[in-house]
Amino acid sequence: MAKQFRQRGGFERQKPEFEQKIIDIRRVARVTKGGKRFNFRVTIVAGNRKGDVGVGMGKASDTAGAIEKALRKAKKEMVKPKLTKEFSIKHETEAKYGSSVVMLKPAKGRGLIAGSSAKIVLDLAGVKDVNAKYLSRSKNKVNNARVVIEALKSLE
Repeated sequence: MAKQFRQRGGFERQKPEFEQKIIDIRRVARVTKGGKRFNFRVTIVAGNRKGDVGVGMGKASDTAGAIEKALRKAKKEMVKPKLTKEFSIKHETEAKYGSSVVMLKPAKGRGLIAGSSAKIVLDLAGVKDVNAKYLSRSKNKVNNARVVIEALKSLE
């Protein structure tokens, strides 16, 4: 049935321009005279696995609206680091964002070695053969994703 629908010129799902992964969803509250008003804050990493990657944060009364806003901000704040032909980085780099510190090292033939947010950011950027190490004790996923973006910016 679906095949017949497509043959007659029906809707065919297209692949999105950027892949996205949600790294954080929080319910946040604003206290007013009438009580607490709840919103959702969503943090997204978006990338095309060809070098473009960005982190965005959005807030709305429902998660779908927050995801839409976060994706729009991630697209607006995209970075395109210079990568080698093998999709690795050229040299070792370090970056700091808030209390998060990360070190990225090229690791030829070893694949992507990273933890939590760093793995998501580097994977969606299309980076391969890199070793990422957090030098801080920060467990904040949002800051950890942003510090990896800062490290990639320093490669531009």
